[in-house]
Amino acid sequence: MLVKGNEILLKAHKEGYGVGAFNFVNFEMLNAIFEAGNEENSPLFIQASEGAIKYMGIDMAVGMVKTMCERYPHIPVALHLDHGTTFESCEKAVKAGFTSVMIDASHHAFEENLELTSKVVKMAHNAGVSVEAELGRLMGIEDNISVDEKDAVLVNPKEAEQFVKESQVDYLAPAIGTSHGAFKFKGEPKLDFERLQEVKRLTNIPLVLHGASAIPDNVRKSYLDAGGDLKGSKGVPFEFLQESVKGGINKVNTDTDLRIAF
Repeated sequence: MLVKGNEILLKAHKEGYGVGAFNFVNFEMLNAIFEAGNEENSPLFIQASEGAIKYMGIDMAVGMVKTMCERYPHIPVALHLDHGTTFESCEKAVKAGFTSVMIDASHHAFEENLELTSKVVKMAHNAGVSVEAELGRLMGIEDNISVDEKDAVLVNPKEAEQFVKESQVDYLAPAIGTSHGAFKFKGEPKLDFERLQEVKRLTNIPLVLHGASAIPDNVRKSYLDAGGDLKGSKGVPFEFLQESVKGGINKVNTDTDLRIAF
């Protein structure tokens, strides 16, 4: 059953649990996500990036998700645009049938991020669609947008409070130390859980963890056995994911793990 993102995340926020959010680029990945959701009896966020939409075609992406929702009508599903970079991209997703969109203006200054996010929120809310935004900057590569370590900035909790109040965004992705891709940490894994808890306290809305792939041993082994190279790769330890949910994360984004497994 296709639902608004907020229908899933407000319940998770109230009851203190996390929901998996999984990116797909083809039917095989989408089918696996639905099978896992059915097995775990869990709601799902099904995500497509701008790059994935360009590859699949937006109508095909929406059509595949709607078909799978008919096959699994008991599973609440939000179809989410991941890392939308422009107002036009978010508007296109809303018109195509997405029930949740992310406007990622985190590479802009705070005021520009706030202005663009507010504009997207107004448009999306008028159409009954939920909105995610990001504050701070994550290291790594997302749809060919690269952020170096020197440019990565952790979220400011007081700015997060102001941002949420003024933009009326539905859920927020605060940068707390994760990064995109398979190489998330140069040294020992470390996330700023105190910062996360303060953001949760000040905003009191569902929070999102980006760059949350764990790169588990079984997935890593399969990739290496197939001739791949993951030397130096590090994922987010499962215990960190659990601690993040305890600290206020309600949506856990996973992309790299699925790419490696596929």
